[in-house]
Amino acid sequence: MRRRRETVSEEASKGSSSGEAIDKSTDGGAKVYTNVHIVNPRRSSFVWLALFLIITYCCTAIYNYQFQSMPVPLTADQAGKRGFSEIEAFKHVKALTEVGPHPVSSDALNLALQYVLAACQTIKKTAHWEVDVEVDLFHAKSGANHLANGLFMGRTLVYSDLSHVVVRILPKYLSEAKDHSILVSSHIDTVFSTEGAGDCSSCVGVMLELARGVSQWAHGLKRGVIFLFNTGEEEGLNGAHSFITQHPWSSTVRMAIDLEAMGIGGKSSIFQAGPHPWAIEKFALVAKYPSGQIISQDLFSSGAIKSATDFQVYKEVAGLSGLDFAYVDNTAVYHTKNDKLELLKKGSLQHLGENMLAFLVHIGAASDFPEGNEKETDEDKSNNNAIYFDILGTYMVVYRQQFANMLHTSVILQSLLIWTASLFMGGIPAIASLALSCLGILLMWVFALGFSFIVAYLLPLISSSPVPYVSSPWLVIGLFGAPAFLGALTGQHLGYLLLQKYLLNVHSKRKQLPPTIQADVVRLEAERWLYKAGSFQWLILLTLGNYFKIGSSYLALVWLISPAFAYGFFEATLTPARLPKPLKLATLLLGLATPILFSAGTFIRLAATIIGGMVRLDRNPGSTPEWLGNFVIAAFIAALLSLTLVYLLSYVHISGAKRAIILATLVLFSLSLAIVLSGVLPPFSEDTARAVNVVHVVDATGRLDERLDPVSYVSLFSNTPGKLNKEVEQIDNGFACGRDKTVDFVTFSVNYGCWTYNDTISGWSESDVPSIHVDSDAKENGRITQVSIDTKVSVRWVLAINTEEIEDFELRGAVNSEELISVDQKTSVDGWHIIQFSGGKNAPTLFDLVLYWRSGSTHNTDTPLLKLRTDVNRLTPITQRILTKLPSWCSLFGKSTSPHTLAFLTNLPVNF
Repeated sequence: MRRRRETVSEEASKGSSSGEAIDKSTDGGAKVYTNVHIVNPRRSSFVWLALFLIITYCCTAIYNYQFQSMPVPLTADQAGKRGFSEIEAFKHVKALTEVGPHPVSSDALNLALQYVLAACQTIKKTAHWEVDVEVDLFHAKSGANHLANGLFMGRTLVYSDLSHVVVRILPKYLSEAKDHSILVSSHIDTVFSTEGAGDCSSCVGVMLELARGVSQWAHGLKRGVIFLFNTGEEEGLNGAHSFITQHPWSSTVRMAIDLEAMGIGGKSSIFQAGPHPWAIEKFALVAKYPSGQIISQDLFSSGAIKSATDFQVYKEVAGLSGLDFAYVDNTAVYHTKNDKLELLKKGSLQHLGENMLAFLVHIGAASDFPEGNEKETDEDKSNNNAIYFDILGTYMVVYRQQFANMLHTSVILQSLLIWTASLFMGGIPAIASLALSCLGILLMWVFALGFSFIVAYLLPLISSSPVPYVSSPWLVIGLFGAPAFLGALTGQHLGYLLLQKYLLNVHSKRKQLPPTIQADVVRLEAERWLYKAGSFQWLILLTLGNYFKIGSSYLALVWLISPAFAYGFFEATLTPARLPKPLKLATLLLGLATPILFSAGTFIRLAATIIGGMVRLDRNPGSTPEWLGNFVIAAFIAALLSLTLVYLLSYVHISGAKRAIILATLVLFSLSLAIVLSGVLPPFSEDTARAVNVVHVVDATGRLDERLDPVSYVSLFSNTPGKLNKEVEQIDNGFACGRDKTVDFVTFSVNYGCWTYNDTISGWSESDVPSIHVDSDAKENGRITQVSIDTKVSVRWVLAINTEEIEDFELRGAVNSEELISVDQKTSVDGWHIIQFSGGKNAPTLFDLVLYWRSGSTHNTDTPLLKLRTDVNRLTPITQRILTKLPSWCSLFGKSTSPHTLAFLTNLPVNF
């Protein structure tokens, strides 16, 4: 018997046995195994390298097919009168970009408006003879938009003198169609820093070609289609609000579709849908190239993405349902000079246009058009939300939250039942094994995050830029992916060793196996427990997602079911006498195939979007640590690897590939770090620029005596993390940089920046400086102060009101006493309520503000009562010279809260 066991042990070490066992019971009932054969797997480093490369290639191929493969652009002849032609839409985009940046109140915006109006008139002339096309150049009156949620919470967005082009297309012989309309909306205006090829001339070009196509189909529709080409979106969604609240056609709108861009080109994907699921369900039926992921909607609604679109107005103010589309490729160019025509990928317009044309024609002729869901309770609306995602950009899956609840609950209960039965049969050893394998998963997370966080923290200290990968996003694979992978492997291996030690102790007490082969059995059993713990991890995530009704929980469902099915199909056995065998490679491949197919492209695109967002990470320049952006990316990559590689890593620990894997990972990290440190690939390029602002500031804060001269200087700051030493060196205009001069721009603060006082006295005059004057201050029966504000040459300004001192206020136009903001309960953020005003050239500049003080006012003299910033889109001589010297890797960055190139600051103290 001893000779036989030595032979078996030798065979086991050679890996030549089958894994069968014959058991014999002793008088005490204990099982003694004879003829034991254990396979010791030979997973060479070459096999693992090939496997890893295959998985990497598959992920890349899925991403390229799902998001980068574009339809062929069609000419007008190829598309036909009733089709969509990218070539024709591109002509519109080109014409709009040729007018240059066209923000609100600019002459260029008037040119863009006139172009769109002329194009719409042409559509009217060429429409089908059974179709009515109405074109309206709508001039909006003054208004105020107060949004309860999102980016503009705690603010009132005031507008005046805005113009929009509105087109309504109706079947000529169906009069009731005008009472039930579909709204398609986008904006013509851009920020001051870009010609806006992506955001959103591409959307306007698509809409013009869509309107032409719909005008050839509309005789068969049952409802009208309204195309809104609005202005004022970039200044706070004002165009959409003015249309919804003022235009007579707005009362007929039953569904809203918004077209947007957070980058330039690529596939325009749905990133918001609902609240009613009808629109997304119909889109999924007819779209030729469906693209949309609910994970984007979850991130957007959570506030993780700091942005807003007109769709918020349509949902929140008008109570409409619909769809929100956006281009997100190359998001680093968003609101910079590089949002230009040359970077617009061919096929992008064709993709969105064909999808939208098929969708509009389909829903325009549908008989089951929803009338709204106002009568539904919040619970009903929640259960009615749509879960949607596309598979390889060719098929879209849509189902409702109510079905998701049933499906997820069923899977969760069955999984818990299987786990309960398994643990009950296995007893305390099984429970302890599960706990230790879950500890291995926890250690995997801790080490993956820890290793990647170390690199994220050290990178700004050793590289020229805290974010050296922006222009070459693939560098994050080596910089953060390699440490995260190494950490995940290390953490899980520690858990594996602890589990192996425990199982060895359990088996040694049972004395069922010869000691020479117990170690092989324990290694195989530990490997299986780690694999099963991976599915247990996804079960926890599915349970949490189902409880909180998170739409993207479908990913947890896929990553749970497919590997569990593969394990059950290839590995499960009801024969307790059988000893564990090595996990089959087929188990791994079958288990991972479906999850990778469903999620690889989405995860890669999300990573690219996050990396591009680093360009504008620091909303208050200098207020966040330089390593913060790296921590965001490191956390995302580490979490992604810990979630998705949990099954794959369980196969590594009993193989001989660990050393080769670790060596290859270190080589990848070293090469990436060497590329960064050597400067071979610069952090930014001419096409992927750093976001900076050059503002000539005239600071009159604290100046109660108007005879005192204001302070004038140029402020240089960046929303991209990092110092400005290289930029200042190239500009060479006497800039001093540091944190000792905080500039309060009312909507944000510059805590790190550069400034110069050289040559700053020209380009502006005293008459440009805005004024705040106290007209009266009555203290009887509650203190009420009347203030007059003159913004002088500016029709774009922001005013912050101290809500620690002021309970409420009202704002009126001084000339015609038009009420702009009425007295009601105001929300605030950080003790301030902010008014953002933007308007056309004829917008008012004189205002009356009535302040109602709090009864228990603290009269804190350290904080102003009012803070005012006025913006002027004017290049003074000094800013013009600086911009000509600005490095090519830098670009001015615009948004609704940013100043233009000339800004005036003033305030009113509490004790005026």
